[in-house]
Amino acid sequence: MPSSTVTVSGTGAGLSDALQQALALLWTGLWTGEGALWPIVGLSLQVSLSAVLCASLIGLPLGAAIAVGRFPGRAALTVVLNALMGLPPVVAGLLVYLLLSRAGPLGPLGILFTPSAMVLAQTLLIIPIIAALSRQAIADAWREYREQLLSLNASRLRCALTLIWDGRFSLLTALLAGFGRAAAEVGAVMIVGGNIDGVTRVMTTAIALETSKGDLPLALGLGIVLMSLVLLLNALAQSVKTLAERRYG
Repeated sequence: MPSSTVTVSGTGAGLSDALQQALALLWTGLWTGEGALWPIVGLSLQVSLSAVLCASLIGLPLGAAIAVGRFPGRAALTVVLNALMGLPPVVAGLLVYLLLSRAGPLGPLGILFTPSAMVLAQTLLIIPIIAALSRQAIADAWREYREQLLSLNASRLRCALTLIWDGRFSLLTALLAGFGRAAAEVGAVMIVGGNIDGVTRVMTTAIALETSKGDLPLALGLGIVLMSLVLLLNALAQSVKTLAERRYG
């Protein structure tokens, strides 16, 4: 059993020791670059940020199109998007697994149990979140500026792009919601990534594994990093939004 493993005996001493060792792992790894913690953090950021980027390229235009456009099935599509915001991660992981397995249509790509498969699974999960939240934000702006934009003979596409750009700071909320869902996801990445050490092990899957093994210091260290990243990104986004409101009114 690893020397860092701490057995929780029901008292505060075990948790205190685990927390101290977790902080030591963070400090040592930060300055020396050694240990398993920071490579896991780096892969987690790579996968989640890539998924947010891919989902944004699809979700933002989709949300804007639904908010501004007028087409048959628009209301039904809105209902479906809202429902898919609660898509169970294991279902998304299963769908991606079936697509990428040898018998699946994307099997020849050979990317199952790789970070690329994890990005695809997280992208599938957060597209509905970004699309639904951006649709609501852009719909609010559309009600306010609709007459002005139409008086300029702007096309629906031009209106949608204008509203995305005008509301770019407000849309940060949608992107952060997507990142939060991606970074905290376990089931889908476990299914399509396999939680392979040094290859597809990310913070959430490592926390689940190390907790089951009783290695609380590493699990706590990863948990501290995960929460710190979410708080930091939210603080930065709020600061950007506040500065933008002051500058542009």
